[in-house]
Order: sequence, then C-alpha cells, then structure tokens
Amino acid sequence: LNVNGIEVIYNHVILVLKGVSLQVPQGQIAAILGGNGAGKTTTLRAISNLLKGERGEVTKGSIELRGERIENLSPADLVQRGVVQVMEGRHCFAHLTIEENLMTGSYTRKSKAEVAANLEKVYTYFPRLKTRRTSQAAYTSGGEQQMCAIGRALMTNPSVMLLDEPSMGLAPQIVEEVFEIVKDLNQKEKVT
Repeated sequence: LNVNGIEVIYNHVILVLKGVSLQVPQGQIAAILGGNGAGKTTTLRAISNLLKGERGEVTKGSIELRGERIENLSPADLVQRGVVQVMEGRHCFAHLTIEENLMTGSYTRKSKAEVAANLEKVYTYFPRLKTRRTSQAAYTSGGEQQMCAIGRALMTNPSVMLLDEPSMGLAPQIVEEVFEIVKDLNQKEKVT
C-alpha cells in the first residue's frame, strides 16, 4: 500500500490533510499515531474511499495498492480487491445476531465453501463469538462487538485491513487479546 502526498478537503473548502505519505509493505503492520484531530481517521477513510459520505475528497496525490491506483474506486470495488476498514466505534448491526453480522462481511464472496471456511476461521480466532453467535449484537459486550467487527472484515478475505481505534473503550485484557489476534493474523494470513 502506497499513499503518496495526499490532500483531503471537506465541503470543498476545509483542508484536513496535506502531503500525507506512507508505505506499508505486504505482510507488515503499520500504525498511524497522533493526537485527536491529527487526521488519522481521515487518512484511513481516504484509503478505503469512505470520504464521500462525510463530504470529503482526495484532491491531490495518489493511493496505490500493489501498483494500481485506487483512490477513485468505490468502497465495494476496494473490498473486492482486498481492502477493508474496521471503523472506530465497533459498528455492528444491533438488531442482527453475531453470526448474521459476520455473514454481512461475506457479501462479495460467491463460493459457499469459502464463506463457510472463513466463518470457521473467524470462530477459531474469536471462540467467544461462536458461543454468542445467536445473540443480538446489541446485547453483547464492547469487546465482543469489536471482535465481531474485526471478524466481519475477515469474512472478506482481506489483504489490507484498516483498523481505526481498535482498542477504544475496551478493557485492557480485551485490548491485549485483540492485538494478539491481529499479530497472529499478520503472521498466518499475511494481512497488512
């Protein structure tokens, strides 16, 4: 993944990012650090092309995945190419069960065998989700909702997973568990 000197403007007026560049080699983990309002979330939204919903756009620079420019692709096209974002705040569909939430991540997959294998992989990484699979997401803990959000992203078979504030509001034990899983994923799956 290569981000080359991007500039992001909101509402055609407000300059939020200027000259942001980063490179993440295949199979590596990278972190963007900075204070509140520094542009971390905006950078991730630019990569996953989720800015339009916030009235933002990349106006300069380029974003490339394996040498292909991706800044003008739709979020759905990016998911097809393996780029998926887990947004800040544990976004789960509250009225759906844990398993139904996970299955929404497989909408781009055609093979039922692949979907079943991915679901089993998620349950292997997050055994707690398997035991809570029939529970409505609204009635699960914050840690379980974060695991569900990451699991839903894994259902897409990503090559690049963008995690926005994955530890926000979680107990230290759950934070450690989530980061161990991310580290394990990177080693086994070569997910950037």
